[in-house]
Amino acid sequence: MRALILSDIHGNLEALNAVLAAAAPYDALWNLGDMVGYGASPNEVIDLIRPAAQVNVRGNHDRVCCGLTSALGFNPVARAAAEWTKKELTAANLEWLRAVPQGPVQPSQPGVSCVHGSPLNEDQYILSMRDAWAPLQQMLTAITFFGHTHLQGGFSQKDHDWHEIRPQYTNRNAEGWWTMKIPPATRHLINPGSVGQPRDHDWRAAFCLYDSDTAEIHYRRVPYDLTTAQGRILMAGLPERLAARLREGR
Repeated sequence: MRALILSDIHGNLEALNAVLAAAAPYDALWNLGDMVGYGASPNEVIDLIRPAAQVNVRGNHDRVCCGLTSALGFNPVARAAAEWTKKELTAANLEWLRAVPQGPVQPSQPGVSCVHGSPLNEDQYILSMRDAWAPLQQMLTAITFFGHTHLQGGFSQKDHDWHEIRPQYTNRNAEGWWTMKIPPATRHLINPGSVGQPRDHDWRAAFCLYDSDTAEIHYRRVPYDLTTAQGRILMAGLPERLAARLREGR
């Protein structure tokens, strides 16, 4: 079984289209949340994800943009984008977004969980081995796919050995891939990175593929139509910073 794992699309239709085209073929799509917020195509993104994903987990921006929680905890740029998104979403997409479950959600594939932040707290950022220590010990499955940080990579543990995973790419203007084998008796926190707003200084859309038959994670990066995505943000009247940061990858 080959699963496409996406996270943090953030209303970036151009990045999502590039990822879906580059990832095929796959057997299932698992969405780790934050489909909306920041980007200017929230309805178009949800309209693509709703029929395609077998697993959906809500993110903190999904929660705020559909009105389940307040935007007061966001910085001014994120708050402005969330308020714009809430007004922009159709009634059907608002209703659907409100029903997306909190993680962890377990797909039909055994031994795997999907969350947005941490398996212990949906809003927790897992940025370091210190952050990963408790989740790796306490999560209910050997592999947990998570997002929220917009940083592709992850963390692994086997007995007393602990490792941080950081995919390595050479050409940052073309498609890139990096494959990791999953050894037996290991536990992994795997972050596919952000489709729509990477923050690891690489502007390309990030995602990963999980192959349960070969026990491999395939990390991928793909270029997309950045100019159009930026233009949509500016034409929508969203903060200019949201367009600029797409090129910077941070």
